[in-house]
Amino acid sequence: MERWTQDAACTEVDPELFFPVSALGPGAAQTQRAKEVCARCPVRAQCLGWALETRQRAGVWGGTDEKERATMLRRRATAGSAAS
Repeated sequence: MERWTQDAACTEVDPELFFPVSALGPGAAQTQRAKEVCARCPVRAQCLGWALETRQRAGVWGGTDEKERATMLRRRATAGSAAS
């Protein structure tokens, strides 16, 4: 377990909130609620960094959903290949 997780706002919330079944309908509302928890989290940046580093494909991490993280990773890859 990463040390920063002890300070995470999500430790006081049901973990299932961060893993909606769908991105549509009730799942979209659930994702928004999870992101609201992340918005007040003191370790949001560490969480997002860890999720990107470990390529978390499911759930809300660091205030981002799967699609947002995938976009970030693609941009990193594009920037990295452009710098080479």
